[in-house]
Amino acid sequence: MSTEDKRIRELAHQIWESEGKPHGEDARHWEMARKLAEAEALTPSKPKATAKPKAAPKAKPAAAKPVPEKKPKAPRKPAS
Repeated sequence: MSTEDKRIRELAHQIWESEGKPHGEDARHWEMARKLAEAEALTPSKPKATAKPKAAPKAKPAAAKPVPEKKPKAPRKPAS
């Protein structure tokens, strides 16, 4: 079995499982998997990096908003 056939089988199995393992859909799953494998083969792969990618810079915290000063409450008048 070729590498391509193994990949198609793997994809068809994943499709079958994702659909709840229905009976009688194997031809449709196989065709979907074949198209996916073909698209994968046409997509250029990214070269593997030998070094770890640099971490993205951390976002600066937002500037603190000034807190308005509270006015002192007027003293209560004693009850008469």
